[in-house]
Amino acid sequence: MEKEQNAVILKEENTAGSVRIADTVVAHIATIACAEVEGVVAGSGSVNKAAKNVKVEIKNGNVNVEVAVAIKYGYNIPEVSQKLQGKVKSAIENMTGLNCSNVNVRFSGVIIK
Repeated sequence: MEKEQNAVILKEENTAGSVRIADTVVAHIATIACAEVEGVVAGSGSVNKAAKNVKVEIKNGNVNVEVAVAIKYGYNIPEVSQKLQGKVKSAIENMTGLNCSNVNVRFSGVIIK
């Protein structure tokens, strides 16, 4: 049996059972959202490898996320980070129904292409 991951239980009325969302699922959502922002390089390889650059903490239905990404040379860091924060927050809230209270961005490199 696989080790149980950290998960949050969604409490919905009129459901037939419980719904659990693992931290890793939220990390995958954030990773995919990061990759959709122009100027951001969210990681190389699969989503599973790229999600290792995302830290997720869920407490009392609030999600705090820290993402580490590289930026393409020539893009404005404050503009890209603002778009990135909005995209990640929106994706997490729309897909999970949880409140995303913080999205912290760490630029870990510059990609010249």
